[in-house]
Amino acid sequence: MEANEVSEFANQMRESGGEESLKSISLGISILAVLVAMVTVLGHRTHTEAVLMQSRAGDQWNEYQAKKIRMDNLSVTLDLLAIEPTANSSLLETKRKEYEAHVEKWKDDLAEEQAKAREFEAEVTKAEAKASRYDLGEALLQISVVLCSITLFTRRQHYFLLGLALGAAGVVVACSGLLVH
Repeated sequence: MEANEVSEFANQMRESGGEESLKSISLGISILAVLVAMVTVLGHRTHTEAVLMQSRAGDQWNEYQAKKIRMDNLSVTLDLLAIEPTANSSLLETKRKEYEAHVEKWKDDLAEEQAKAREFEAEVTKAEAKASRYDLGEALLQISVVLCSITLFTRRQHYFLLGLALGAAGVVVACSGLLVH
């Protein structure tokens, strides 16, 4: 804009009372921008939480697999002990009982490990659902900022009202992320 266009624009705004309207629109855009920032932070933290929970679930499944492999190896050893001829049958029987006790303990441990891993997976699903709502809320709020900004160029109030409506929808969607359990 050239200097004379800027002064013409300023005069138009003063004459039409647009300066006050311009302040309201600018304030609305500023509030929407703050809301975008807040929802963005919530979304990023929730995505991080989902990644951490997925990592924990993976670790838990690895623990499950390690115990399962040890249990299977010991079961094979038990089978081999059963067919192994030996001169010291009391030692063989002692070892067999010891190994069977380990196998029984690991069966219980496996069920526990599996339950923990499934809990972590449920947490991942919950965090991803929350993050999706935050992402949608963020997108709606960003669109609302753009629409409200268009009002500054076009001087048409309906862009501002549409932007506010989308902004309200974005806030509602983002707040619904807090309700996911």
